[in-house]
Amino acid sequence: MKYQFAHRMLNVKASAIREILKATANPDVISFAGGNPSTEAFPVKEIEKISGDLLAHQPISVLQYGITEGDQELIKQATAFFNRHEQVTKDGDQMLITSGSQQIMEFAAKILCNEGDVVVCENPSFLGALNAFKSLGAMLRGITYHNGQLDLEKLEAALSMEPRPKFMYLIPNFQNPTGMTMSLDVRRAVLKLAKKYGVLILEDNPYGDLRFGGEAVPSMKSLDEDGLVIYAASLSKIIAPGMRVACCIAPRDIIQKMVVAKQASDVHSNLWAQKVMARYLRDYDMNEHIDRISKIYKKKCHLMLDEMKKHFHPDVQYTIPTGGMFIWATLPDHVDMLSFVQKALEKNVAVVPGNAFLDDDTKECHSFRMNYSTPTDEKIIEGVKILGQITYEML
Repeated sequence: MKYQFAHRMLNVKASAIREILKATANPDVISFAGGNPSTEAFPVKEIEKISGDLLAHQPISVLQYGITEGDQELIKQATAFFNRHEQVTKDGDQMLITSGSQQIMEFAAKILCNEGDVVVCENPSFLGALNAFKSLGAMLRGITYHNGQLDLEKLEAALSMEPRPKFMYLIPNFQNPTGMTMSLDVRRAVLKLAKKYGVLILEDNPYGDLRFGGEAVPSMKSLDEDGLVIYAASLSKIIAPGMRVACCIAPRDIIQKMVVAKQASDVHSNLWAQKVMARYLRDYDMNEHIDRISKIYKKKCHLMLDEMKKHFHPDVQYTIPTGGMFIWATLPDHVDMLSFVQKALEKNVAVVPGNAFLDDDTKECHSFRMNYSTPTDEKIIEGVKILGQITYEML
């Protein structure tokens, strides 16, 4: 039988990252393609202890249905956690617990976009979010960078262009895939433009706590005085992604629409995971935990950068992040990036082609993404050396 699928799915492709990760099932492949936290960062013993206590003394609380908005103790603890350095939540805001932050992206598009509506995004940007928007019929309008920052002139042109966008999706801290951080001046300018054109901002901040250099920059949500920002805060990168717990903070009217969307999706997020997260935030020193895992990423990032400096052809450019999980490398214009990625895979090293992160993956791109949080130190050294050899072969 020939199946006829919904039109909105015609432009949605399988994740390039997930497809590449299939190749990494081969134990001989060194993968810089994923975006997983380091296994050294997981608080396994603490989660085991909390889970045992919950199942021993409050089993029904984690086995029964819960409310869609989320576990109230988790909302309380998460509110305190996300407000510990800045005032993220504002009067009139509400929090919704979701099954990972990508669900927030899907809900934002579901409640704000009709078929054919426009979402402005960074170019490049997080592939999972872009696919979520496209799966609901949204059209993407990508904004490139200028001197390491979002191009504000192009952003204003995109916001003023018809059809006007419904919202813009931004990752200000240690952006995926580039690893770059948006400056305070640019954040203020973006907010000003959002207010001028009446466009909401979906601020995705999964990596903000993984800072190992430089000074922290206030979130756009903390700077927002006009109810313009929907804030996506994930616990995946700082505690454990398999638990699929994230928090959306936004004006109450937006959250209430998301609650309805969630009721039509999965009713509520995993209660066991929510209650474990609530206990972890309450009973353990999160600042100490974050400091520990940030040191892990600092070591891995600097190791990868040192090896790239040692082995990569000098004409290859790359970002130098001060946090997060990714380095964005760019080949000279005369070098075919997809051929480079294929040659790397043939030599058992996996990276992600940069066009996968664009609003239109058929556009020309000479960049690729490298992840340093997942591989071991030994694999980083070995894999970067192989990539370096390929850069010299192709340049």
